[in-house]
Amino acid sequence: MARSATRARGGNADYWPGFVDALSALLLVIIFLLSVFMLAQFFLGQAIVGRDEALARMNAQIAELSEMLALETQGSQDLRQQLEHLEASLSQTTRTLAEAQERAGSAEARLQTTGQSLEDEQEISVVAQNQAALLNQQIAAMRQQLAALQAALEASEAKDEESQTVIANLGKRLNTALARKVQELSRYRSEFFGRLREVLSNRSGVEIVGDRFVFQSEILFDTGAAELNVSGRQELRKLAVALLDISRQIPQELNWVLRIDGHTDVQPINSPEFPSNWELSSARAISVVTFLQGEGVPGNRLVAAGFGQYQPLDPRETFDAYTRNRRIELKLTER
Repeated sequence: MARSATRARGGNADYWPGFVDALSALLLVIIFLLSVFMLAQFFLGQAIVGRDEALARMNAQIAELSEMLALETQGSQDLRQQLEHLEASLSQTTRTLAEAQERAGSAEARLQTTGQSLEDEQEISVVAQNQAALLNQQIAAMRQQLAALQAALEASEAKDEESQTVIANLGKRLNTALARKVQELSRYRSEFFGRLREVLSNRSGVEIVGDRFVFQSEILFDTGAAELNVSGRQELRKLAVALLDISRQIPQELNWVLRIDGHTDVQPINSPEFPSNWELSSARAISVVTFLQGEGVPGNRLVAAGFGQYQPLDPRETFDAYTRNRRIELKLTER
């Protein structure tokens, strides 16, 4: 009997070192996985910060290009006004030249027909010719100015087109960056809903409608009351744990909020505490927000809204429809 007891004790002692080695190996694996997760979070944060800085630079470039485009547009308008003024001056000069040429022709005609006052007529003709030569020089100078203004106007319009192209490209890049932000929020929303499905998978009275989680009011509140019951506190505590876990992964620059919407059925309520369904639905939404904030969810990430009986899921006037319409909806969205 003594030898049997000794062998039994000896057998138990031989298993213990292997068990300790297995626990040590498991602890090392867990520490390694936690290190990898922390490194991934760090690099993800760095990438998002860099992208936000690039987005800010693009916004600054767009503002600068818009100012340059306004200046170029104003310059183009000034050039067009100068061009119109010179065209008017050219037209006036052309008319003056035509009148001078007519006078010279008249003088020559009178010289040929009358033969009198030849010297006077010759002087008049010389003066008219000199005036015509001067006007021709002025016209040539004006045409050179018109050509220079036209070239400047074409260069300004080309620069305007280039600026418009740059702004369009920056706008596309900005839209792409904004779309990425929306995709990031959608990804975290999917993770949040996935966690809630795990937490609340075995709970009746909870359903998914579109992009919202819907709690039947009977799970959280007693009839006609806005104070959370024991069962409601337990369910919302699970929700708070899941929300805090997901919120640690969402980048700070994403302006997300959890919107809590209170709804009632169409049956009227008239009590000293709640004169109408508006007060009851709002008070229930506020109770949920207050509880989640007490569980550690930041207040700036929570929104409470009351809809009364005006957003029913089921428009029928039946007991089942009333039950379904009395609800609290949760939606992870952007502020």
